[in-house]
Amino acid sequence: MWTVKNRARYNRDRLRYPSDLTDEEWALIEPLIPPGKPGGGKRRVDLREVVNGLMYVLSTGCQWRAIPKDLPPRSTVYGYFDLWTWDRTLDQIHHTLYVSCREQAGREPSPTASVIDSQTVKSAEKGGAQSTRMAMMRARRSRARNAIFSSIHKAC
Repeated sequence: MWTVKNRARYNRDRLRYPSDLTDEEWALIEPLIPPGKPGGGKRRVDLREVVNGLMYVLSTGCQWRAIPKDLPPRSTVYGYFDLWTWDRTLDQIHHTLYVSCREQAGREPSPTASVIDSQTVKSAEKGGAQSTRMAMMRARRSRARNAIFSSIHKAC
């Protein structure tokens, strides 16, 4: 419910971008990010800014190359996105925040019931969880498709 108290809590006008993390949000996420590899050099990038870059891409739906210049370079942001997807850090962050939200609402950590409609089944058949990663990656052309088109052009 939008009360005066809640409006102030969710006001993002003081942030650089509406997708940037507040101090409270960063305090929840920071402990879930794994430390750097042992023996490696010290991280030279601010991980909060990397997460802000990820949140910017997710909230705006922009291309990686359209990340604003005041955020880390797109290669850095994408590199961490790829690493954290591979080592399941993003899954862990999502699960921890999900359980926390359910507990704050006075619910069990895991849902005990669900509703599945025909639209949900259709999207699950097309890839489900992988669709987020695929939506954020650059489109790739199929080699088979290219071979078919090149053979058609040669035959004509």
